[in-house]
Amino acid sequence: MQMKMISKYSKFVPYLYFIAVIVYWFTDVNKSSGITAYPILLFGIPFIWQLIKPSKKLNFTLGITFVCISSYLILAYLSDLFNIITLTSATKQFIIYGGLFVAANFIMALWMIRNSIKRSF
Repeated sequence: MQMKMISKYSKFVPYLYFIAVIVYWFTDVNKSSGITAYPILLFGIPFIWQLIKPSKKLNFTLGITFVCISSYLILAYLSDLFNIITLTSATKQFIIYGGLFVAANFIMALWMIRNSIKRSF
């Protein structure tokens, strides 16, 4: 019973993750930029749409798009990691959080592709 419920709702995890990232990004930018941060919320529309009325094509498109973006983030992260000469505690913290963010984005994007291939909504 519990496993069935977990598998039923697990397909929504990537969308909720990206919505949470967008809300955090909006909140962070809104502190410094004010009203100019509101267009960031537009990035959440496809993910909210997938929660309300799922589409296999939109799901696959979002997955491929974010795999490409995440691959670029991985390259940028590794480039930044290898150019750091002195490691202060703040730098180490940035490296850890940045790495977790980059890895989570990549995993969630792959999860969206897997959902569009394996499951019909």
